[in-house]
Amino acid sequence: MRVADIDREIETAKSAGPLREIVIQPCPALLTDLRVEFNREDPEPATIAKIASRDVAMAAALIRVANSPIYARSRAASTVAEAVALLGMAQTVSILTGFLLREAITVKSPLLEHFWETSTRRAYAMGYIARQMYGINADIAHTCGLFCHVGLPIMLQGLPGYEATLAQAMQDKERTFTQVENGAHRTDHAVVGAIVAKTWRLPPIVAIAVRLHHDFTVLRDDNIPAEVRTLVAMSLLAEHLVALHEGQTEHVEWDQHGAACLAHLHVSDAEIEHWLDALHVQFAGPAGF
Repeated sequence: MRVADIDREIETAKSAGPLREIVIQPCPALLTDLRVEFNREDPEPATIAKIASRDVAMAAALIRVANSPIYARSRAASTVAEAVALLGMAQTVSILTGFLLREAITVKSPLLEHFWETSTRRAYAMGYIARQMYGINADIAHTCGLFCHVGLPIMLQGLPGYEATLAQAMQDKERTFTQVENGAHRTDHAVVGAIVAKTWRLPPIVAIAVRLHHDFTVLRDDNIPAEVRTLVAMSLLAEHLVALHEGQTEHVEWDQHGAACLAHLHVSDAEIEHWLDALHVQFAGPAGF
């Protein structure tokens, strides 16, 4: 498998097969403007703050996050500019990406009652894990965590019969989530999530990692960039940490592939326990906006 093949698969999925009628929400203009400024050679914090201030709810959410116990700052932020200064531009863009994603995609099914809380926890976990390691960007990891499962509500809204599939996938102890999805719809939320990531013009590595985050054969595939393979391994570890916090005792993919992911990341069981303790504050009160 090569990245070019995955790119072609994602592009084909948008125009053919079961996803040709599905609606992918466009990237919000505010996020486009934020990313354009952030990707400049010399981005300006004042410009980032000005863009964030265009939406009152988004600005208030950013200040609230900056002042939350998660960041334990010595002084409080009272303006968007101060929040950006306290958080840094990269973290600001990551947080606002989560806010805008939640605003753009509606989740109404009781099957996904805690979808955004869990997605936020996964994102925080991936960002935290990345900061404990070398060679992986924490904000890329955070964004990947946000988008891993974003295909679920989109499929729920756009594919007839998907609610029954979702219920089955949550209960199935023999097949993985994506195996259940593909058996019923010839596609899965990893493909849809990758389409969203590309539509929103996220870094290409995020779209590829989202597409592959349930395919653990890539851990041994040298044709896949090392950073993507690390993100795939991190995504399952983050999912495991969130599941432990939320009291979920059965996790088919972790039972099958957890050891391989830990070996790939060179992470021990003792580190998992330490990381879970360290993430407790974030998990107990994630920035749910």
